Amino acid sequence: MKKEFRRALRLMGNHFELTVVEDAEDKAAAHIDAAIEEIQRIEKLLTTFNEDSQTNLINRHAGICPVKIDREVYELIERSLRISRLTDGYFDISYGSIDKSLWNFDRGMPCLPDPKIVQQNLSLVNYNNILLDPKKCTVYLVKRGMRIGFGGIGKGYAAEMGKRLLQQRGVESGVVNASGDLTVWGSQADGKPWTIGIANPEQSSLPFSYMNITDTAIATSGNYEKFVLIDGKKYSHTINPKTGMPINGVKSVTIICPNAEIADALATPVTIMGVQNGIALINQIQQVECIIIDDDNNIFSSNKINFK
Repeated sequence: MKKEFRRALRLMGNHFELTVVEDAEDKAAAHIDAAIEEIQRIEKLLTTFNEDSQTNLINRHAGICPVKIDREVYELIERSLRISRLTDGYFDISYGSIDKSLWNFDRGMPCLPDPKIVQQNLSLVNYNNILLDPKKCTVYLVKRGMRIGFGGIGKGYAAEMGKRLLQQRGVESGVVNASGDLTVWGSQADGKPWTIGIANPEQSSLPFSYMNITDTAIATSGNYEKFVLIDGKKYSHTINPKTGMPINGVKSVTIICPNAEIADALATPVTIMGVQNGIALINQIQQVECIIIDDDNNIFSSNKINFK
């Protein structure tokens, strides 16, 4: 008799929950242990919190010389650049230089960043200045001070790789939930599809809608959890890489597609692009759908979504 076995823990600085459908607890535990190890391996490659990570190695050599990296990281950067081109630069892994140095949403900020410093840092954000050499497997950041970061794609990539490892181990059904970026396959222990809640921006613990899904990934980018108040005005944590300023107009974007990495990578740029442009982009991409909630709680969706 198969059952669902779950484990929640902190990985990559986020809340992860792994679920597998198995007939014995010891088997399920071994599968989950292996998936956790895989996610920890990816975290070591991509983190900016460890001096020795490949990401920090690339950043330290910005404007100096190309850096030879693992093929896996190289290919992730390559896919990131494709998404940058697709989203006209609203997704950009070179956003690293406008991150914590200008905006810190983990603590109070007394005033807006100096516009001059914003402009200086923005000059370092440009995915076209990330040069790849496929033969040598190197990456070169053209300008000194440039920094890349995988905050917009890393969790989805980790979820996808965790799922892949579980499937290789023969797990026929499961869920890898990386703090809201999740991927599901197979069905629940009772044979029914997985039921996933779409977060409500007003109360993230209370979904506004549910979806029955299988073999699907979902990522939600919400602007309601992290923000700072400056002179009574709320500034949310999603920064437009073209202006260096927080965006407004959209509270949350949920992307639904077959792959967690792509879902994760598209959620933020669609948030920045706004309702009309975001939906126009998603309607052009096969097998990708989205739900957008604006600041006034209006709900919009791409062409093929039917709300129950």
